[in-house]
Amino acid sequence: MARTLLKSTVGKKTIMAVSGLIMLMYLVVHMLGNLKIFFGAGEFNHYAHWLRTLGEPFLHYEWALWLIRVVLVAAVVAHAVSAYQLSRLDRRARPVAYAHKRRRASYATRTMRWGGIILALFIVWHLLDLTTGTVHPGGFQEGHPYQNVVDTFSTWYSGVIYIVAMLALGLHIRHGFWSAAQTLGAGNATRDRVLKATANALALVLTVGFIAVPVAVMTGVVS
Repeated sequence: MARTLLKSTVGKKTIMAVSGLIMLMYLVVHMLGNLKIFFGAGEFNHYAHWLRTLGEPFLHYEWALWLIRVVLVAAVVAHAVSAYQLSRLDRRARPVAYAHKRRRASYATRTMRWGGIILALFIVWHLLDLTTGTVHPGGFQEGHPYQNVVDTFSTWYSGVIYIVAMLALGLHIRHGFWSAAQTLGAGNATRDRVLKATANALALVLTVGFIAVPVAVMTGVVS
């Protein structure tokens, strides 16, 4: 029964909705953590260290952080695979293109697929930049997250990559939150307006919150 449900369109949409909400909760926390950079190097570095000691002494050093990473990777993979499978099912259901093309959806809806690809590529670059330091400009400093962030956004191309990705993220969240709410049965004639307003607010707050960091570094507010 469960296996049949997971293979169905409803099952795949449910997986997309749940995995998307898991990533959304992480993004809210991640954005709030990023904004600590405005309180100085000491505050930001202390926060980064706290993440690694989260759960001690019950958990060992960095165990909680790795658990969070595993859950996030699982959510990203489940989200991407479900999106790909749903796209294939949609094409199979409509193998012949419409005779007259019509703009039936919003800009965010039409760009969800490309937005997802942009975000997937950004995640890889972001990890190689600020987690492993593989592509980090100016030399990665282990244990100095504040300086690493400043170094990254001191190069114009890193700032542009980040800002473009965050704009794509905003569009993705705006449509994704609304779609997830509909899939999970939260929408109705009464709540639709509230859900749409919530989706717009989340997209705006997260986009502005994330973009504030590179803009602050690039303009010299944070240095």
